[in-house]
Amino acid sequence: MPQSARYYPLLLLLLGAVFYLPFLGRVHLFDWDEINFAESAREMLVTGNYARVQINFEPFWEKPPLFFWLQVTAMRVLGVGEYAARLPNALIGIATLLTFFFVGKRLHGPQFGLLWAIGYLGALTPHLYFKTGIIDPTFNLFIFLGVCYVYEAVLRYGQAGAARYAALSGLFVGLAVLTKGPVGALLAGLTFVVVWVLARLVRRFRPLLTLGHALLAIVVVLAVASAWFGLEVIQNGPWFLKEFITYQIRLFSTPDAGHGQPFYYHFVVVLLGCFPLSIFAIRYLYTQPDPRDFRLWMVALFWVVMILFSIVKTKIVHYSSMAWFPVSYLAARHLHDLLTGRAQWSRWLTAGLIFVGGLLGVLLTALPVVGQYKMALIPYINDRFAVANLQAPVQWGGWEWIIGAVYLMVLLTAIARLARHVRQKNQWNETELPGPVWALFGSTAVCLWLYLSLIVPNIEEYVQGAAVRFYETKQGQHVYAEPIGYKSYAQLFYLRKQPPVDPRTRQPGFLMNGPVDRPTFFITKITEADQYRTNPNLVLDREENGYVMFRRR
Repeated sequence: MPQSARYYPLLLLLLGAVFYLPFLGRVHLFDWDEINFAESAREMLVTGNYARVQINFEPFWEKPPLFFWLQVTAMRVLGVGEYAARLPNALIGIATLLTFFFVGKRLHGPQFGLLWAIGYLGALTPHLYFKTGIIDPTFNLFIFLGVCYVYEAVLRYGQAGAARYAALSGLFVGLAVLTKGPVGALLAGLTFVVVWVLARLVRRFRPLLTLGHALLAIVVVLAVASAWFGLEVIQNGPWFLKEFITYQIRLFSTPDAGHGQPFYYHFVVVLLGCFPLSIFAIRYLYTQPDPRDFRLWMVALFWVVMILFSIVKTKIVHYSSMAWFPVSYLAARHLHDLLTGRAQWSRWLTAGLIFVGGLLGVLLTALPVVGQYKMALIPYINDRFAVANLQAPVQWGGWEWIIGAVYLMVLLTAIARLARHVRQKNQWNETELPGPVWALFGSTAVCLWLYLSLIVPNIEEYVQGAAVRFYETKQGQHVYAEPIGYKSYAQLFYLRKQPPVDPRTRQPGFLMNGPVDRPTFFITKITEADQYRTNPNLVLDREENGYVMFRRR
């Protein structure tokens, strides 16, 4: 191992801190998920009840509490706000980079580990998600570690160390269940089953685990999950657990919250969102059924995630984010083989990188231009709410397009140089990553870093700035302020709503028609406002950027 490899973990720690920790509080939390989860954590702080997840101080059965506990910890240290809500995932991002390095080092050497980690740092949506306050980055790391440890147990079949790795696999799968529910055990279990079936049917491989070790992993999963699920049933009866299971079934069987998409939706999301890793991974999405090869486990995990969530009726971008982990490994494996002469660079690889990268680069370049020249585009937009959103007085400097343009130039140059490097058979000296690799992934990371700090605040102003500002102006006041005609969690978090909550205010129509005991305000979208303008109980307060605010007489 070269001397420089000793410093790779320190390098990744530094890169993770530089790219993930700054600007977490630069923009407000986005409706729904970010605000939803942060509000659940805030209500834990307000009530002192950390055993049950709540929204609007009512039981919220959609998610277990582990991620909210992480947010609560950050809020206790930093105060309630955007930075604290997003900090757990930023730290998980750093942990993920280090995990990739150490797992990659164990499998193929330190240079592979560095290549894998740098690739994930410089991939589009994986980079973005570590700067959000949603559950999935934490959930995904636990699932990945569960699969890694069961793989280690399989390698040690019949040996003393297998029991320890089986238990560790159960521990992390159990933590995944505590983070997002039974789907964590489902993903890990299906991956194991797929590998076992392939090994038995194709290669007549020996059993992957002894019965005792398999049972040990299952018992540990149940024990960890019972730390909350079991306690909840003991303390409050089975009602909450029944509602939780009913909600999970509804997500799988019906399109929830309007998130119905075509079957191929997640394949498009992964192809575009996981760029440039997705392009390198395509060629390695199949392999020989040898369970001693980690590649088989990653191929199985990828297809389990993609098929399962393509079947599920509710389709949201982050549902397939678990696939980004195996995609990153398969991409690193392919790129490593290219650099070491074990694989040949193809025209299709060049075409894929240029097409998807060029498309993303053009979009990132054009987006600020659209914002700057929005008035010229408004006549062609057939959406009243979107048109009104664009009326927000956002100040553009006129130079923001340069970020996307420079990214596009660096990206295309890096692709050309990397292709030439591989085709000229300039063998990798295994001591450092070639310059084109750093340029390929580093350009994406730097572009996103700049975009999140300079461009996204302007975009957020168009999308939800007026609504969030409306609630912030009422923060700390003894008032009611609620959305009507659409669903939102912003009023809860940005009003800093406090208990007790009059149960009548949760009844449809009470705040609009009932005997309220404090000033009452409503906000709706311009497309829904006409039905409320003639209500004798409401007076127009103001209109701003697509949102219409009313107050009770």
